[in-house]
Amino acid sequence: MKSSLLLCVALAISLGLVLVAGFPRDPEDQEYVLVNNKCQCVTATSKFVPSKENPGEEILQRNIRIIVPLRARENISDPLSPLRTTFVYRMTELCQKCNPVEIELGGETYKAQQSTSCNEPETCYTYNRDKCYTTTFPFLYHGEMKNVQAVLTPASCYTD
Repeated sequence: MKSSLLLCVALAISLGLVLVAGFPRDPEDQEYVLVNNKCQCVTATSKFVPSKENPGEEILQRNIRIIVPLRARENISDPLSPLRTTFVYRMTELCQKCNPVEIELGGETYKAQQSTSCNEPETCYTYNRDKCYTTTFPFLYHGEMKNVQAVLTPASCYTD
């Protein structure tokens, strides 16, 4: 019981530091990328800037950039589905890290992940260029109707 509690505390601390730390956007810039979600077109950054009230003091400034795809469909894999009119952004979902991380604790290696809701499908507002998307459509060929599969993101479906 004590070792599992210790593991949970160590995991929370290590993953919390990874989440807050981020990575620099540019080596010379002090702006750190906290979230870069290509599926929902969101980038969140943070940097320290001089305070307007007290120039000798620095405050943390967070910037959230959201690009709303104007011609996004409810189902991005179906070109005939209606246009999407509602876009929902939850920082807790954007910040979750579902890839398991190996940590060493007490001489043993454990796999852990930050979020427990990683099995739920992510709502994408545009294509993730790293994923292959396909759809089927009816195709009339010599008087016969066939369902043909078509690739929607060729660059990610076919390797060079």
